[in-house]
Amino acid sequence: MNKLPLALFSLRISIFVVMLMWTLDKFYNPAHAIAVYQKFYSVGGVNELVMTFIAGAEILLLIAFLFGIKRTFSYGLVFLLHGVSTFSAWPQYSQPFEGSNLLFFAAWPMLAACFTLFLFRDQDNLLNLQIRIK
Repeated sequence: MNKLPLALFSLRISIFVVMLMWTLDKFYNPAHAIAVYQKFYSVGGVNELVMTFIAGAEILLLIAFLFGIKRTFSYGLVFLLHGVSTFSAWPQYSQPFEGSNLLFFAAWPMLAACFTLFLFRDQDNLLNLQIRIK
């Protein structure tokens, strides 16, 4: 039995779950998401309506990601989004034992998982949809 498809599928599901929770936070607690955008991304002036729009776009991306639709685009964008999130927390890595900064280190193995899934996207064929969107 080829174990690679199962391994890639497990990466896809676990990445999806984490990204989904971060996206749902934008719907359920937009004030928190707005504060994150201000603190970590230096993006101010985002209101709840804009955050809801961002969350809606992320849901669509995550559905494509979950079902393996347009893998180069969906896997690549998830990798990029998580990469920006990981690197935007750079100051927290320099002070790992202050507050809850140690939790930020969990972003690195997930970033590696996103990268691995992107690299092996053509072999990730377990339970995905082969939809051709023109």
